[in-house]
Amino acid sequence: MSNTITAHDFVVVGAGSAGCALAHRLTEDSDRDVLLLEAGQPDDKEEIHTPPLFPELYRTAVDWDYYTEPQPELHDRKLYHPRGKTLGGSSSLNAMIYIRGHPWDYDHWADLGNDGWSYEAMLDHFKRAEHFEPGDGDFHGEGGPLNVTTLEDTHPVSEALVEGMAEAGIEHNPDFNGERLAGSGFYHVTQRDGKRCSSAAAYIKPALDRSNLTVETGAQVTDITFDGDRATGVRYEQDGTEHTAEAGSEIVLSAGAINSPQLLLLSGIGPAAHLEEHGIDVRVDLPGVGKNLQDHLKVGVVYEQTGGPEAPAPSSNVVESGCFVHLDEDEPAPDLQFHNAPVYLLEHGLTPPDDDRSFFTIIPTQIRPDSTGEVRLASDDPYHSPVIDPNYLGADGDIDPLVEGIKLARDVADTDPVDEFCGAEVHPGPEVTSESGLREFVREHASTVYHPVGTCRMGDDDMAVVDDELRVHGVEGLRVADASIMPDIVGGNTNAPSIAIGEKASALLTE
Repeated sequence: MSNTITAHDFVVVGAGSAGCALAHRLTEDSDRDVLLLEAGQPDDKEEIHTPPLFPELYRTAVDWDYYTEPQPELHDRKLYHPRGKTLGGSSSLNAMIYIRGHPWDYDHWADLGNDGWSYEAMLDHFKRAEHFEPGDGDFHGEGGPLNVTTLEDTHPVSEALVEGMAEAGIEHNPDFNGERLAGSGFYHVTQRDGKRCSSAAAYIKPALDRSNLTVETGAQVTDITFDGDRATGVRYEQDGTEHTAEAGSEIVLSAGAINSPQLLLLSGIGPAAHLEEHGIDVRVDLPGVGKNLQDHLKVGVVYEQTGGPEAPAPSSNVVESGCFVHLDEDEPAPDLQFHNAPVYLLEHGLTPPDDDRSFFTIIPTQIRPDSTGEVRLASDDPYHSPVIDPNYLGADGDIDPLVEGIKLARDVADTDPVDEFCGAEVHPGPEVTSESGLREFVREHASTVYHPVGTCRMGDDDMAVVDDELRVHGVEGLRVADASIMPDIVGGNTNAPSIAIGEKASALLTE
């Protein structure tokens, strides 16, 4: 295989939520030359840009199509784990929900010793990223690349569910990204003119005419090159040709919580015993690489829909409304989230109902898990999917929010506003009422809500992978900037925080 060599100031691996933001900001200075590498192809599929069609992207060429290891607490099921493999990464496949999380999330990161990561500090990066269509203010920005807006056309069932949640005691909240997170309401979405505004649409498409930005797709990075303790570049394969991209300043891994640790491990950075098991020379014995995998687990409660339109509007993100609830009032932040959809949304939308009725789905989501898992190598082949073992429900008590969430979903469905549209409960069904029955239902049907984080955890202890400036411990010239650096998972959807991490990384690299 032939080899070509190119030289750049910065090499960014992964054109996902964080990587696109980082590459855009770095190339605002024309003196910086940046190469952005993406293993997937361009985001040309129409389903990417048409909001309600995102389930049709799963298990296609724009999806890494991962599966977990059998999960003991979920009846040994292997859970499907979609990840974006295209420009924009998972921001090109997700439900476009824009949620930052609770201020406590970031203050907690700072309390763990990560200077500069408090909510007050991170708010600047959120606002810098954002063009908030309803208007800027204390909590929102204007003029940023990422368009954040309210839904153009909400479904009557979604509207009834918002009213029903309020009637069930969940106070209405018009802005989950404002003064408070708790409450019920409609989600803000990353859309522009009714189309998806992925990180690629926001940050990369407007920058493609910059002479100092090179974007390569179909570029599978295989390992990192070194000169002593300094990372000097990456090797990648594209169209049958091997390339070496050298970085005069730094390399930044933004390949996500699955692929960033995989690439570190393939390059000899990780737990020594695991690397030796796969015949990989140990460059840095860094035991935390791939550990601390955290994710949010969800379960769907489905009802027959007896009125209203059969389908959401063409601009709908499907999961239009929701809420954040304190089940444990002693907790500093909400521990349960709802994702509500005016459609049948089980098995990731891949399995249609077996009859012609219309349905709506209330989806309790456990957002503060104590369980942690890991990502590890299956082999030393960079094309071999890594082993993904989230250890779902491995910690005592992690199942409780989902069980209580089902009960609360039933309370919402029983309110007057929802009654107009609510027929029979079809999943789990009215016969499932006992505590043991609900727990069994969760174990049989719970699935990921696509928020893996934490596998290159930020900190200064023995299990940390990067420091609070995102530099990989034990080497020079190498950083990680994506959801993998989160010390603990945020209590909400992870796309907005990932973009803010990219913004933060650009500030660290250019200060």
